[in-house]
Amino acid sequence: MHLNSLPQLLYVIFIALLAVSGAKIQDRADVVTDFECPSTVALAFNEADHYKNVDYDPTTGNSINGSFWTDSNTMETLHLLMLQTGRSDFDGLADNSFLGRNALVPSTNWETFTGPFFDDAGWAVLALWTMADYKATRHQPDVDDFFAAAATVYDLIASNWDDTCGGGVWWTVDHTYKNAITNELFLTLSAQGYLRFKNETYLENAKKSHVGLAIVEGSGMRNDQGLYNDGLVLGTCVNNGETTWTYNQGVILSGLGALYAATGNETLISEAEITIDATIRNLTMNGILKESCDDVVLEGIPCDSDQQIFKASLPGIWLKHLQYFLTFVHPNHPELAAKYNSFIGSQSEAVLRLATDSQLDIGSVWYAADAGGSIFSVQSLASGIMAHVTNAQYGPCL
Repeated sequence: MHLNSLPQLLYVIFIALLAVSGAKIQDRADVVTDFECPSTVALAFNEADHYKNVDYDPTTGNSINGSFWTDSNTMETLHLLMLQTGRSDFDGLADNSFLGRNALVPSTNWETFTGPFFDDAGWAVLALWTMADYKATRHQPDVDDFFAAAATVYDLIASNWDDTCGGGVWWTVDHTYKNAITNELFLTLSAQGYLRFKNETYLENAKKSHVGLAIVEGSGMRNDQGLYNDGLVLGTCVNNGETTWTYNQGVILSGLGALYAATGNETLISEAEITIDATIRNLTMNGILKESCDDVVLEGIPCDSDQQIFKASLPGIWLKHLQYFLTFVHPNHPELAAKYNSFIGSQSEAVLRLATDSQLDIGSVWYAADAGGSIFSVQSLASGIMAHVTNAQYGPCL
C-alpha cells in the first residue's frame, strides 16, 4: 500500500517515523485529501484564525484565560487541522506555544511542568506528538525534541501504574483515585505509541491497560447504559456513580481504534460501537451532544466555575477522538464512517447555527439557541473548532 493511500492519521505517523529516521519524505502539502469538504474546512480555519488572533497570547504562548490541559487540546486540534488539509496557516505555533517552548529546552522538568494530574500529562503527549508530526511534514528542525519530551511525559505516566482495582494508572501523584479518563488516555497513548515507534513496551502497556479497563467494566465503571462513569470508589473498586462526561466516552474510542490497528482484534470495534451508540442515545438533546449541567437559560443549579472551564471543552473532545477512531479502523471498516456521518455533521451544523455568535465566539451549549446559559470561553471556542475539524473529514458539507 502506498503511503498516500493510508488513512490520514496513520499516514502522519509514517511520515513522522520517516522524518525521525532521516529518510526522504513527500511533503504533506502534496497529498490530495479529496475527502475534505472545502466549505467545512474554510469554516474550521475561520474559527481557528479567530482563536489565534483574539484568544492566543503570543507573548506567553498560552490561551488567554486558558488552562494547561485545554491548551494542549487546542494545540493538538490546530495542528491536526493543518495535517489533514496540508496547509500551514499556523506555522510556527508549535515552537511559540508554551508547551512547545518547554519541549525545546532539554532541561525542562516535566514532572513539575505537567503538575500532579496524569490526565493533564496525557493531553500534553497527544499535543506534542501532533505538533511533531506537523513539523516533520514541513522538514522543520527540532522534531526530535518534541518526541523526546513526549516520551519523558509518557514514561512519567506509566511509572504510576499499579495493580489496584485490577490495574491502571492513578489520577494524581497522591494515588487516591483511579478514574476513567486517565486510564483511557494511557490506553490510547500506549496503542498509538506502538503504531508510531513499534516499541513492544507500548503495546504491552496498551494491552494491559485494556485488560485493566475490562476488569473495571466488570466492577461497573462502564454502566448498564454502555457509558463510562467518572471513576471508582477506592477500596471497593466499584463504580462511584459520578458523571458520565462525554469525553470519557470519546477518549476510549481512540484507544480502542489504535489497539485494533495494532492487533486486528475485532472485538475492540464492537466495544467502541457500544459506547458511541450509548453516547448518541443518552448524552444528547435534539440529536446534539449535551453535558450534564448544560442549560440554555440561567436557572436551576448552573455549572460551578470549575465545571464551566471543564465541560466547555468536552463535546469537541468526544468528536476528535471519534475522528481518530474512524481513521484507525477505516481500512477494514469504512461502513462506520458512513454510519456516523450524519451525526457528525449535525454537531458541526449546530455549532455553526446555534452556538456561534456574531464575533465568531462559540458557546458551550450546542443543542439549542442560547438564552443566557451558554458559556462563552476560549475552551468552548476550541471545542467548537474540534467539531468542524471532525466534520471536515468524516461529515457532510455544511
